[in-house]
Amino acid sequence: MAIWQGRSLKKPSGGRIVLARKKRKRELGREPANTRVTDKVEKRKIIRTYGGNRKVRLIEAAYANVFEGGKGKKVKILDVIENPANRQYARRDIITKGAIIQTEIGKAVVVSRPGQDGVVNAVLIKEENA
Repeated sequence: MAIWQGRSLKKPSGGRIVLARKKRKRELGREPANTRVTDKVEKRKIIRTYGGNRKVRLIEAAYANVFEGGKGKKVKILDVIENPANRQYARRDIITKGAIIQTEIGKAVVVSRPGQDGVVNAVLIKEENA
């Protein structure tokens, strides 16, 4: 069944809203990419979007561009430590924006949207020794 991103058909009171028109193709949504960590080759998928534009979906990620102090470095992703989007995602090694990942050079927080940008950009987290 298709995912529809239009207005809900229920009122806050629980009553039904009768649509003045049918659903439109432009209101169509898609399943999330659920980008996973892999140790093999990265997989990407090109999606045609509204207006003939394109989105690059990252299906499996092996590397991240990690930035620290204005300098970037391509490093291997080892694991997903925490994911505030859904606590089950960390167990399943799914990367979304805001996820904290373990890389070769330390922990980093993902600042890009891998399922929509096709790349994992992250910022290194400073470790405070107390």
